[in-house]
Amino acid sequence: MHPLTGFTAGLLLITLSELGDKTFFIGMILATRHPRRWVFIGVAAALFVMTVLSVAIGQVVTIFPEHYIQGLTVALFLGFGLKLLYDASRMVGGGSLADEQAEALEAVEESEAEVRKWSIRTVLIQSFSLTFVAEWGDRTQFATIALAAANHPVGVVLGATLGHAVCAAIAVACGKLIAGRISERWLTTVGGLLFIVFGLVAAAEMV
Repeated sequence: MHPLTGFTAGLLLITLSELGDKTFFIGMILATRHPRRWVFIGVAAALFVMTVLSVAIGQVVTIFPEHYIQGLTVALFLGFGLKLLYDASRMVGGGSLADEQAEALEAVEESEAEVRKWSIRTVLIQSFSLTFVAEWGDRTQFATIALAAANHPVGVVLGATLGHAVCAAIAVACGKLIAGRISERWLTTVGGLLFIVFGLVAAAEMV
């Protein structure tokens, strides 16, 4: 397993999956209320920790027989891919990211209602905690676990971290501008196709 393979897979999968995701909107909303650099650090740190945890889980899974892991990886990627393509086919027009944005706004509002005094530390903690909770159990977490089980862990960590950082930077720097131009149907379709490609590659490696 060459690290470059894991790096490329992690970078592509995370970058395309995270654009327009709930964590993307959390970073965007927080950046309109607090200094962008501290929001970015908090969001990026949470996504890095989540990536490391996911890769660690993926490595633990490797204790099981290899053919079981490969079969589960194929099923996971193909399942996610087909589900995304099905969702895309049911979208009207270009689709809307309003639901993701509304959920992110609700999470931010609930969090900020409990804060009495703002500081750099408070912004960092809020950005980190909101992002970490939103990312836990997300499909990209399971995808990262699957990638780590089938690829070099260091490559996956580096690629996924870079992908997360790129999306976080876009969200914080120009999230509002980008969000209004993103087609959810296009993102969902491309993400679905990418999951299927990884699933087919994993299946080919089983032969």
